[in-house]
Amino acid sequence: MSHAAGFRFVTPPGWPEPEPGWVPPTGWRPPASWPPAPPGWEFWVADAPVEERVASGQLPQEDPPDPLVDIVGTPAPRQAELEDVREQIEQARRELVELNDAILLQQVGIYEYHHPLENAEQYKETLAALRQEVKDFVKQGNAILAADRFAYNNSLAQGRKMIADFSKLMLRAYNAEADNCVRSVRAGTVASAKQRLERSVESIAKLGKMMEMRVAPEYHQARLREIELTGDYQIKVQEEREAAREERERLREEKRAEAELQAERERLEKERDHYANALAQLEAQGKPEQADALRERLSAIAEAIAQNDYRIANIRAGYVYVISNIGAFGENVVKIGMTRRIEPKVRIVELGDASVPFPFDTHLLHFSEDAITLENELHKMFADRRLNHVNSRREFFFITPQEIRTALAEKLGNILEFTEAPEATQYFQSRSSWPENARSRTDSATTSR
Repeated sequence: MSHAAGFRFVTPPGWPEPEPGWVPPTGWRPPASWPPAPPGWEFWVADAPVEERVASGQLPQEDPPDPLVDIVGTPAPRQAELEDVREQIEQARRELVELNDAILLQQVGIYEYHHPLENAEQYKETLAALRQEVKDFVKQGNAILAADRFAYNNSLAQGRKMIADFSKLMLRAYNAEADNCVRSVRAGTVASAKQRLERSVESIAKLGKMMEMRVAPEYHQARLREIELTGDYQIKVQEEREAAREERERLREEKRAEAELQAERERLEKERDHYANALAQLEAQGKPEQADALRERLSAIAEAIAQNDYRIANIRAGYVYVISNIGAFGENVVKIGMTRRIEPKVRIVELGDASVPFPFDTHLLHFSEDAITLENELHKMFADRRLNHVNSRREFFFITPQEIRTALAEKLGNILEFTEAPEATQYFQSRSSWPENARSRTDSATTSR
């Protein structure tokens, strides 16, 4: 704060006298040990009466300096109010940071368990035991603490009755807030729910200060654990439902593959019987050349039956496929999966039937006697480039088809059939009919990648 001509700074009673010409710098505050300034204290006074300054031509061209209301002159009640406001602002900032962190974690799909357990059933059992513990706190009268020598109307008996009544009221208010937090908590809102309950504890402590009334720390910690366990339980249930759904889909796919393999064996057996009968007739007719051709065909059928039986017996045998869908996921995103189906392209067509706007393009189909291991090795190799880092059963990756080809070539040697550029025929034909803003969005997304 600058010094204005014709004014001088006056210290309140009890403050040390400053050096001549001293001016409080911007942001300066008096030490807490100094007494507050009397209400209405004027920190700046004129050096000389106005009449003398007018006569001498020294009348200032500006008003006296700010009376330091925000720095040193706030009356004691207002000063305390100002401190409360500042503390509330700082607390709000801390809460905002924590809530923003929780929102960020929820957006990116990351959830860290507060109390890791094996499955949802264990969470239910733990929650049931904890809720019984909460009930025991209340039954034993240990949920709310208060002074034991509080007197009302000079009567300890009346004081005890007042404390008992207020304790019930405070406990009801606290439990209402705690129950509401438990009912409304979700995986990404555990931190904010706990903060709401913390504020409830602080409010009860302030309102019950005269009677030293507060929520028992052990009881409060039990209710906080209940919030955490409820959030953990909900995310675990969600994970188990997703896993069960995908397991059902896997089993359905296995049954389809087994049915196809069994149907193929029946077809091959019929074909073998047909050629065997024809061979017998040719041999009876004395046609050796035609009979030799049928023998070669029967040999090929026998080999096909053996291969089919091997695939029925060996559940790990199948096709590893690499597919993409520019129209649904953009460029340089592929799915690495495996199927036991006799015709793997049928499975790929099924994947693109209704769930995505365009069919998938196939970059690679590779038969392996241990397709499950090969698929898992590829998933591990590109684990850091998954689209979904929470659910590993979502098999999409930010990689190019060429990178997959290089990785497979290192493991398997030469790759016989591989298509690097996707056809995406329906996608490219459809783009010309899209609205301009839709085309520009996809163009910018492709450019950003």
